[in-house]
Amino acid sequence: MTADDLRRRPIGVFDSGLGGLTVLRALHERLPCEDIVYFGDTARVPYGTKGERTVAAFARQDAGLLQGLGVKMVVVACNTASAFALDDLREVLDVPVLGVIEPGVDTALRRTAGGPVGVIGTSGTIRSGRYQAGLATKLSGERIFVQECPLFVPLVEEGMAGHRVTALVMEDYLAPLRNAGIDTLILGCTHYPLLKDDIRRAMGAQVALVDSAEALAEAAAAHLAELSLRRRDSGEAEIRDREGELAFLLSDIPWKFAEIGARFLGKPITGVRTVGLDELEEAGRRLGPAPAPTERD
Repeated sequence: MTADDLRRRPIGVFDSGLGGLTVLRALHERLPCEDIVYFGDTARVPYGTKGERTVAAFARQDAGLLQGLGVKMVVVACNTASAFALDDLREVLDVPVLGVIEPGVDTALRRTAGGPVGVIGTSGTIRSGRYQAGLATKLSGERIFVQECPLFVPLVEEGMAGHRVTALVMEDYLAPLRNAGIDTLILGCTHYPLLKDDIRRAMGAQVALVDSAEALAEAAAAHLAELSLRRRDSGEAEIRDREGELAFLLSDIPWKFAEIGARFLGKPITGVRTVGLDELEEAGRRLGPAPAPTERD
């Protein structure tokens, strides 16, 4: 295989459901000539309420599926999978692997003006402690504040951005962070960018919001450039004018999929293929035995 053949391979993205479509959208905007394959494990969503061993096993299957499709990079768009499975995936995959937590932490550390930094996310993401550990490399513990926001995901999927019910939930979840005087807030779930306006109203314009999808897209673009894997670096003629193809795989077609998916991606989704759980399990087996459970299991 030539270097150009490798550059022409697609980028693989996976998430526990449809939230990672915000990452796909950011990647497509940042790297418009790249082909991207998206897998959403909609049959087993959510990952954010499941234990580490289960999430790690599912992530192996998801990533193994994408590697089997010949991707040149795997992007873990799920915060919970990034927290529980990233190290294992980097050991067993033959392609570069990026997660969503490290780029979000790096962006927050650049943006903070010296005040406290907050993180909001699912229960699994917050309780994993990965965001806290990343921030703690540069910040003292009294400058780190976190909040589980489990109702944000269903609010997004029900299309309730800007709704008065959402405002009430925002106040309940975010008041402690606002009262702590944070100057930067990491949106530690790929659903949350769709609530950005509501979050900004609840927190105030003085708080910098770190969109994890945008941060991950920037990190992926930089990593591909570093590895000389960008398609635009190939010898293809007129590559700058090419619009990359987007392919969609789901483990189930959920009710209201077209409506919810279009809201996340910003345009209609077509050409979806379903992947059976047996195919996912086989993809995981090809990566070898799963790691031993940790003390969190």
